[in-house]
Amino acid sequence: MYSQDQVVAADTHSPLIKFLPGFQGPLPFRFRTGYVGVDESEDVQLFYYFVESERNPKQDPLILWMTGGPGCSSASGLAYEIGPFYFQQEKYNGTLPTLLMNPNAWTKTASIIFLDLPVGTGFSYGRTSTASASTDSQACAQAVQFLRKWLVNHSEFLSNPFYVAGDSYAGIFVPIITQMISNGNEAGLGPSINLKGYLAGNPLTFPAESNFSISFSHGMGLISDELHESLRRSCGLDDQKADPNSAECSHGLEAFKKLTDGLNKYHILDNNCGEYTPRRRRSLYDGKRAVIVGFGETSLSGVKCHVDGSANWFNNESVQKALHIRKGTFGTWRRCYSVDFETLIWDVRPYHANLSTKGYRSLVYSGDHDFVIPFLSTQAWIRELNYSIVDEWRPWILKGQFAGYTRSYSNKMTFATVKGGGHTAPEHRPAECYAMFERWIADKPL
Repeated sequence: MYSQDQVVAADTHSPLIKFLPGFQGPLPFRFRTGYVGVDESEDVQLFYYFVESERNPKQDPLILWMTGGPGCSSASGLAYEIGPFYFQQEKYNGTLPTLLMNPNAWTKTASIIFLDLPVGTGFSYGRTSTASASTDSQACAQAVQFLRKWLVNHSEFLSNPFYVAGDSYAGIFVPIITQMISNGNEAGLGPSINLKGYLAGNPLTFPAESNFSISFSHGMGLISDELHESLRRSCGLDDQKADPNSAECSHGLEAFKKLTDGLNKYHILDNNCGEYTPRRRRSLYDGKRAVIVGFGETSLSGVKCHVDGSANWFNNESVQKALHIRKGTFGTWRRCYSVDFETLIWDVRPYHANLSTKGYRSLVYSGDHDFVIPFLSTQAWIRELNYSIVDEWRPWILKGQFAGYTRSYSNKMTFATVKGGGHTAPEHRPAECYAMFERWIADKPL
């Protein structure tokens, strides 16, 4: 049992939202939004969207979802990946974008809290300049405090199986938050959270992941055998003693950059439209083992590009009123912000290793056409955990077709590739990702 002294409830949540501008008719799912004040003074106000499971919210899993960046709103997950609706692809003509139902929403079988994290992301805000800045460990602690306060006010979900989830940069957040929740439960902090595991999609995990973009590019036919061999040998991809500052390595990286700069790094088969994405404050890794320090984008005209209607919708006054957004707490809403945020924890492999000893389930999945965090790097750190294989590498099937490949380990971790998926796999392959999620969350083999 827990007492109110252990955690002060401060959840300002909206009434049930029954209609949304741009969606025809009443919403066929239960939807709320709200703010939770965290830290001692509650100067950090974290905003969330909450969608109840369409199946059985009293028993179905509860998931805390965060999008990457850092600085990308969880609205990306809500309206582009796993949420109950999405924007119709149409050129902006001054009218409000149209919302359509997502037939592959993960909310069909799970209740999901989409959290804008860290502070400054989406509609989350700080009341002071100090509160508006955060580090990764600070943001994760705030997310755990958010969750405990939220559950005090939504105690009907306390017994539901709970999972932490996210993709891209949230690959840093997910295992840290999961570890913090586990530690809190063990320490007797209330309310006790029914933690069962976590999910991570194309997750940033350790510093030298960018090295694997070279082997990925070779496997995908983007660079020659000779360049791959030169980079492997001279830049130290295999040999710790190699010198990445050598002339051969520098020339090789320059050639590699020229050959890959014109690609859409988030899905190499998609057109490169020069879409805005937040830049990290520093190179992926300052040490010698990370040889690629950035990814350029080239804006091209006359090509078919994805239409992003989110800014037009979320900045609409009627939409903000429907979502119960507090006026004056932000400027212009952007799907991805450049937030005042610092990364201190660059390697979360130790968190995965520790969680593996606790018996938690985990699903780690990769869109197999992602250049930024390629599936090869994810496979590498999972392999380093050194757990035995219980379900050998095999295809998983949807409607008679190969949807990807999967392997499971004795630490209750399942790895899966999503064939044709990019950096945010559900955005590119929604039906496949929903089938993967639905099977895994029900503890069935993919």
